[in-house]
Amino acid sequence: MKMPRTIKRYCPYCKAHTEQEVERVKKKKASELKWGQRRFRKVTAGYGGFPRPKPEGREKPTKRINLRYRCTQCKKANISPCIRAKKFELTE
Repeated sequence: MKMPRTIKRYCPYCKAHTEQEVERVKKKKASELKWGQRRFRKVTAGYGGFPRPKPEGREKPTKRINLRYRCTQCKKANISPCIRAKKFELTE
């Protein structure tokens, strides 16, 4: 899927249609202090096998893509619901 780097869409902060810059949101590193991660570390520590079964089947054909739209006037950003695509590319 190809998408332009700037697009005209509705800005909820300006309450008008403005030019917005599109950027792909990268996944940030998971926090080690979250409860799920603490539980995972506790279960995998020490003697014994891995606590979860290996995922079966192949990889999904499409990946979820999160896009951040930044308004050029108020400089505020908003994120729309993620879309699915095999390939994603920002064009000029």
